[in-house]
Amino acid sequence: MIKVFGQAKRINVFGQAKSKVETVVPIHLLVRGAHLYNRARRVVDKSERSPVFIEAPIPDGANVKLADIDTGNPFLYRQGQWLSHFKRLRDDAPVHYQPKGPFGPFWSVTRYDDILAMDKNHHLFSAEPYIFMGKPPAGFDIEMFIAMDPPKHDVQRQAVQGVVAPKNLKEMEQLIRSRVQEVLDGLPVGESFNWVDRVSIELTGRMLATLLDYPYEDRRELTVISDLASGVPAATGGTSDLDETFNYAVPLLRKVMHLWHDKAARIAAGEAPGFDLLSLMLTDDETKNLIDRPMEFLGNFLLLVVGGNDTTRNSMTGGVYALNKFPDEFVKLKANPKLIPNMVSEIIRWQTPLAYMCRRAKEDTVLNGQHIRKGDKLVMWYSSGNRDERHFDRPNELVIDRSNARSHIAFGFGIHRCMGNRLAEMQLRILWEELLERFENIEVVGEPEIVQSNFVRGYSKMMVKLTAKQPA
Repeated sequence: MIKVFGQAKRINVFGQAKSKVETVVPIHLLVRGAHLYNRARRVVDKSERSPVFIEAPIPDGANVKLADIDTGNPFLYRQGQWLSHFKRLRDDAPVHYQPKGPFGPFWSVTRYDDILAMDKNHHLFSAEPYIFMGKPPAGFDIEMFIAMDPPKHDVQRQAVQGVVAPKNLKEMEQLIRSRVQEVLDGLPVGESFNWVDRVSIELTGRMLATLLDYPYEDRRELTVISDLASGVPAATGGTSDLDETFNYAVPLLRKVMHLWHDKAARIAAGEAPGFDLLSLMLTDDETKNLIDRPMEFLGNFLLLVVGGNDTTRNSMTGGVYALNKFPDEFVKLKANPKLIPNMVSEIIRWQTPLAYMCRRAKEDTVLNGQHIRKGDKLVMWYSSGNRDERHFDRPNELVIDRSNARSHIAFGFGIHRCMGNRLAEMQLRILWEELLERFENIEVVGEPEIVQSNFVRGYSKMMVKLTAKQPA
């Protein structure tokens, strides 16, 4: 008893000391310290080194033993085998246990109704400590509200929710439209170019800079750090280099700290706060001192950047790709542009830019006949639920007038439902309204390049060729 008590006391003292250090050390220096700690751990402990994933051909899911199916394989999406593997699980093992994957043992939850039930029940299924299949690098134990349970989750989410309130979205609509018009008017017609870079990344970067009141000329820094953060190999099976990620994060965070303190000083001097995320956090009693909890501040900053990047950006690309795969739907769209809002929901369902979210069981339970133990990791596969034949007719097809397109689960459900879902939908709606004004056709030239990840269903390159719309 004495030994256990002493250990608990030491842990508590360490935690208190760590918290005190974090309140006085600037955030960029904390990240630099975490980097040095991480490098040292990698030198002395091989298990701390980033895993290296070597791509090998993946067989059709129908030809794989159930026990061998590993939905955490980061090449499933790139090779297109995710469809067969998830169908196999939905049909034969909708709550499937994989004990031997590189990200540790986990349950795959693959049917729409089971995912919905889990996502709504935060009392039984916890979002803590993180939402990825794997874990963050050693020393980089940041906090973010998407990986928190109530009441802390509710307080922090509420502080920034106002940025996407209906009134604010209405005020942003013309700005978004003008930036979409500017980007589209600068595209080459009749020659191939990379849609991902020229349109999807560019428009997403512009929106992120607006939401964060980040220097507009440096907007690409936000999409770069988003890619690096969501591509950590040990967390998602991605290709990010940890040293590159840490080195890129330090000057960026120094800049964000400057923006925070400058905005705080201007608000204190009487300047009216804006509707950007930093202003909203600075004027909320619960988050106005968040900068004094640097790792928590960092976690929520990265959450807002990644959340504002991946969904919109990859749906912008995925929509063009889908309409090329189903050209009759493009004909239908041009004949009836009023279908755009419903098509946006259908594109998000079809693409499902973020494939899953992780949960931990808070107590022993049963899910679709499987006994789940307290502490077990469960993965809600949104990408599978959105292709569940039990809920969607012809789920692998893009059907722009699908009657239940809005019932997709790409944004999640319950208290963790994506905060920016309406903003993402508005950006996509405006993009397609402006595309139809200008172009008769958007031809995908060759198959797109898919990112390596079990988390992000994204594109790194997609070559397209535009045909201008002829004057009436």
